[in-house]
Amino acid sequence: MRPSDDAAPRARISADVDTPDKIVYGLTARQVAILAVAAVLGYGIVRSVGTLLPQPVLIALLTPFAGAAIVLALGRRDGLSLDAWLMAAVRHTRSPKRLAPAATGRPAVAPAWAPAPATPCTTVPVLRLPATAISDTGVIDVGAHAVALVACTTVNIGLRTGDEQAALIGSYGRWLNSLSGPVQIVISAQRVDLSSHAHRIAATTGTIAHPALARAALDYAGFLDDLAARRDPLWRTVTVAVTAAGDKGRDTEVLRRAEHAASALSALGAQTAVLDGGRAAAVLTCATDPYTPADVTWARALPDAAITEAGD
Repeated sequence: MRPSDDAAPRARISADVDTPDKIVYGLTARQVAILAVAAVLGYGIVRSVGTLLPQPVLIALLTPFAGAAIVLALGRRDGLSLDAWLMAAVRHTRSPKRLAPAATGRPAVAPAWAPAPATPCTTVPVLRLPATAISDTGVIDVGAHAVALVACTTVNIGLRTGDEQAALIGSYGRWLNSLSGPVQIVISAQRVDLSSHAHRIAATTGTIAHPALARAALDYAGFLDDLAARRDPLWRTVTVAVTAAGDKGRDTEVLRRAEHAASALSALGAQTAVLDGGRAAAVLTCATDPYTPADVTWARALPDAAITEAGD
């Protein structure tokens, strides 16, 4: 049990590492720019028609304009600034809408946006992922950014003392505060294939010399089969996606950030590893179908690698 005098763990962690800096009167550069443009337009309206309109009419004309500029600069919706939200709404309205073909009642024909099928009988559209290439070192090219994946395990702090919890949370907070670019932490649950594991155990019982150990192995294999039939066991994976932008040295920088993240999380007691090209491709393949078991412990060929026979 935890001692009663343990202090509750506390750590100051920034809620948004991408929060823009305040430059004047608590306003960001974007907000100042919006208000400055609105002020210039308002001044132009006053200079052009100020002598032609009565003052009450001029005030009635400028008040909605000023209110709209203030709302645009200071307003937020769904965690986004209002100008970014409006731009996203405009892009969504103008972008083409892509609908999947109906399952029943209509012929299964690939939509117009899908790539041309390799054979006339192919009707399933190909999913185009943002990633365009994966290097041997594990750098994923997504166009404007490069991404590197770090696999890590979880850390159970429930049985730690208050001081140990505070130290772990403080270390995690320091890593978050040290980030200089976007980072995504993906926690996913995947189905555990116990049946194949049970079959492997049953197949190796013939090599066990001691009869009691062989019977124990068979009992264990039966337990796994029964567990797979009655339950739906899952296991969790934690993947940290580190990004870097730029035209020069981007791959080196993203790998440096991945190594920094791996070492920082290792200090918390987690087992971490920066994924190479084969393992990164396996993780992305498994992410598209989380219910298909995928063993990422062995090297896999990259999408552009030539497959040859042994000895070639």
